[in-house]
Amino acid sequence: TIGLTLVDVREVSKPKDGSEPVHWRLLTTHSVATVAQARRVVDLYRSRWVIEEFFRTLKTAGFDIEAADIGDPHAMINFAAAATIAAVTIKQLVQARDGNTDQRLSDAFDPDDRPILEAVSAKLEGKTERQRNPHPKGSLAFAAWVIARLGGWTGYYGKPGPKVMRIGLAEFSAIKYGAT
Repeated sequence: TIGLTLVDVREVSKPKDGSEPVHWRLLTTHSVATVAQARRVVDLYRSRWVIEEFFRTLKTAGFDIEAADIGDPHAMINFAAAATIAAVTIKQLVQARDGNTDQRLSDAFDPDDRPILEAVSAKLEGKTERQRNPHPKGSLAFAAWVIARLGGWTGYYGKPGPKVMRIGLAEFSAIKYGAT
């Protein structure tokens, strides 16, 4: 038999963004006798969730890599490698979108992209506060706002996810490289 421990995690107050408080029930084979051990299990789950979100972006929420019909194995490997790189960037943008990561623009973009992102941001900003990029220039959050807007996010409803970021990143690449 395998022994399991239930770790019940609840947020006691409602998050500032208005979403429902988290309530996780985590089953683990790790021994949990202290609060510190319970926190370790939660941290492991958070790390696992980042990986799950990455693969979701690579598959169903982004590139649909499983449906790729590429007969040449070398071409498939190249496609998978390119999609993986893009999925990492998209995951970084989704994590940075709220401005809570303190990531620099250079963590996901070339230095030459900064003036392009700033010019695009200026064109996308509207008259209302919600239509203005609230993040500091040079931050990945600033870029995430621009990429989300290019992906069709209006700034009013919900938070942009990987699908919106994928579309926006493709639009940004078209702007950067001059494609129409």
